[in-house]
Amino acid sequence: MSPSVLGHLTLGYQLVWNRLRQIVAVQLFIDSPGEAPVDAEHLLRTLIQAWSLQSPRLILSVQSPVLLADLLLHSNSTSPWIAVPGPLMADPLVAHRVHGARHRQVPMLWRGEHAERESLDTAAEFLRGMVTLTPGEVLRGARAALNPDRASQSADSPILPDQIYEAVPNRLLTTHCLDQRGAWGVAGWPIEEVLQAHEHRVPPDRRTVVKLQAATDADASLEVIEGLLGEDPVLAYRFLRYANSAEFHLRNGVEALRQGIMVLGMTRFRRWLGEQLAGATEDPQLQPVRRAMVVRARLMEHLLDAGDEVRLRHEVALCALLAQIDLLVGEPVAQAVQHIPLSERVLEAIVSHTGPYAPYLALAAALEYPQMHTVPALCEAQGLDIADVNRELLRVLSQSQLYPARGR
Repeated sequence: MSPSVLGHLTLGYQLVWNRLRQIVAVQLFIDSPGEAPVDAEHLLRTLIQAWSLQSPRLILSVQSPVLLADLLLHSNSTSPWIAVPGPLMADPLVAHRVHGARHRQVPMLWRGEHAERESLDTAAEFLRGMVTLTPGEVLRGARAALNPDRASQSADSPILPDQIYEAVPNRLLTTHCLDQRGAWGVAGWPIEEVLQAHEHRVPPDRRTVVKLQAATDADASLEVIEGLLGEDPVLAYRFLRYANSAEFHLRNGVEALRQGIMVLGMTRFRRWLGEQLAGATEDPQLQPVRRAMVVRARLMEHLLDAGDEVRLRHEVALCALLAQIDLLVGEPVAQAVQHIPLSERVLEAIVSHTGPYAPYLALAAALEYPQMHTVPALCEAQGLDIADVNRELLRVLSQSQLYPARGR
């Protein structure tokens, strides 16, 4: 992919979750802070090349009215979904381009509040809404969620089926949107409230444990088992604590997941998995929490290319995976990792936010909406080409092995 168009953009992302708590779409925020015009055709080609049929649905949320109008002009029925902010429909050029795009069957989302869309004569132009609830609608939705069996729930709830809801403020409304009202998806997730409900002591994921048991029974490769173990930061952390416990009297500590599996052997690993199953959970609200952390970790790995040196790649991967472990185990990071023989580089990054890895962790976090405005300064401070950063972001978000199949 040519860097010419990606080098003039600031990108950020937000994950969209479906009823199964899987990533059904990625909302890609696109800002063009410079004065130079952006080639919309080139941008569309770049995005289409980066994506595949196995990737999640791609939703473009463009900050510039000029670029939005150009994207509407050059899109077609197979283009990414384009979110059109409600207030921009007052712009004659944008409104004209929306009307033309509809005739070409361009998939468009109206983005804003319910009442704003209902007042539009052009509401039918859009595939569905990407809705932000007003404070009053949040209260009505909460009342309906607390009384799901009421016959008048449809009238009481402001949540409409088959829509996408943004900035849903709490677990109660998130569940109401997806499980009771049939929303197409929820953009973002109330991670802090979900973690508080578990007092920041998150159990391992039962589904991951079961998949690991099946993989070990099927004599899967170490690479496959290591990948599955890395899908749950809590499980990976617990295994490293177990492998480095006094029980094994290891002369040299275990610094990587694959190393731990090889040192302990499959028999002990299977036994340990069985022990983890007893306290594991299938709480669906935790699945987006884990997945969002894994996506950020993968992004950090791609931003900091460790090259072909295996040990260094494992070190970077572990740094990324443990960076938010304090949120999951209810302990300060320094205390949580004190019994794991991490390198000085990893400890500096995750404990004191210093050292060579720290800027890449900061950048991976900044790419999550709404922190994206800090990305250009972070890139400049580290001498990173923003085109390369944007390219790695697209590569991670589109990786098919992380996500379920697409759906309309």
